[in-house]
This record gives sequence, structure tokens and C-alpha cells, in this order.
Amino acid sequence: MPEAEPTDDGADERTFTGYGVASAVLGVVAVAAVVLGALIWSGHHDAADERAYQSKVMSAAANWTTVLINMNVDNVDASLAKLHDGTAGQLNSDFEAAIKPYREVVRTLQARTTGQIESVSFEAVHHDLNVQPGKAPQAPALPPELAERTDSVLVVATSVSENSGNKPTTVRWNLRLGVSDVDGKLMISRLESLR
Repeated sequence: MPEAEPTDDGADERTFTGYGVASAVLGVVAVAAVVLGALIWSGHHDAADERAYQSKVMSAAANWTTVLINMNVDNVDASLAKLHDGTAGQLNSDFEAAIKPYREVVRTLQARTTGQIESVSFEAVHHDLNVQPGKAPQAPALPPELAERTDSVLVVATSVSENSGNKPTTVRWNLRLGVSDVDGKLMISRLESLR
């Protein structure tokens, strides 16, 4: 018996149907939505980690400054030792010279001092207008082999000094501190008094 030859009766033999194209488009959209969601989540997670790190940096700066502004004639040596232990880099090397004005004030006034932190803020410079053309901005940071990163923190504080017989004296503190991550420990690497 001879084989029957296929006949073309006008049947539509499309490779892709409307449902196939629609499901392929929906699949691409779903994959794109998953990728976009992952990117958004990752960006949010990174931003949250950065904010948590910045909070730790500001806390380290506030704690160090609290010791500085509460130095009294009775605790000046212990306070200076604690401050020195919390420093790194050039500030640690030149600690005596950097802290001398503060020590002299405490010893000269012979006063009881009580201080409190008013505000702590994270400083970020996006555009340094003082940089000369053709020169890179100088970031006051420890070298990478000493610290993973160094951040700038502004601390505003007030202390009241009372010595016997005299009226209390209020001292305003405006400081810029460099806080460096040295082997996972936050250390003060720069102390600058702002006017």
C-alpha cells in the first residue's frame, strides 16, 4: 500500500503561539523584577550597614571627647592616659604636644569641670573647593596599611568649670576628630579645634 502524502489543508503551523509569546514576555519581566528587587535590597542593606558603621564612629568620637571635656585636676593623669590609649597615627605620636593646651588649662584653673556633648555629626566632603587645579585633595587619613578607613566627625560640646571662689566659666568645644578603623578598633587619629 502506498503511503499517503501529507496534504496542505491550510492548517496554521506556527512555532510560537500568542500564549507562548505572552508567557516568554512574562518570564523576562519576572526575571527582571527579581534582579531589580535583589539590587534594591542589596543597596538598602549596604546603606543600612554604612549608617550603622557611621553611628559607631560618632559614638567613638563622643566617648573620647567626653573624657577630654570632663578632665579635672584630680583625674587629669588618668584621663590623659585613657585619651592616649584611644589614639592612633600622628596624633598618638605627637599626643603630648597636641594635648598640652588642654592639660595646661586644667592644671592652671585648678577647677572642677563638668562637660556634656551637645551634638555629634558625620562630616562628608563631596567637593573640596580649596583644592588647587591639577592637585588631588589631601584626605587627612592614616595610610591604608594602618587603617581600613578614616572618617571625619564634628563634635560640639560645653563644659562648665568651677574653681573655689570664682564664678563658673563656660567653655565651648568645637572639635573635628578623625576616627580611624585600626584592625577593627575605632581610634582617634586627628584632633582639630574649630573656631
